[in-house]
Amino acid sequence: MKLQSFIGIGIVAWVLSSLPAHAANLDLKVFKAIDTQDPNVRCPAKVVVTETLQPYREGSYAIDGTANLSAIADGFTIASSDDFSVTWVGKLKPRYDQCKATARIVKSDNEDFSGHSYLRMRFVNGKAYLILDMTGMSDANSLTTAILKQFVRGDKPVWSWGGTD
Repeated sequence: MKLQSFIGIGIVAWVLSSLPAHAANLDLKVFKAIDTQDPNVRCPAKVVVTETLQPYREGSYAIDGTANLSAIADGFTIASSDDFSVTWVGKLKPRYDQCKATARIVKSDNEDFSGHSYLRMRFVNGKAYLILDMTGMSDANSLTTAILKQFVRGDKPVWSWGGTD
């Protein structure tokens, strides 16, 4: 291979790795439970979380996420986790504490989202549950994507997930 090819590959890799990270807003639409027809029971119409693609690295990709849910709930902790899923739980604010509903991703940066909703929510018994679930998710090499980080920072659920390319 010529020196110019190595330089060209190096420049492309440097440009890709130095591009600014793009943050995407994911809209999770809230769907009231079928047995919650009381018009006095309030649920949020939607929840917005943010995910940012990490800079490119050869052989893999990773996405960082955070959910500022302070308008609807507080006191978030990790309720459960395993290799494929993590669930955060917080106490619903009084305005929503009777809400019984679920939520899934319906938009990504204002574009319709028809893929597998790996982020979901449940609102039940005065609590809000945010679930990051890799079940059924696969990367370019048909491997299940992995949860790389999961924690709470400043009362916000925070995560990273990724796979191979």
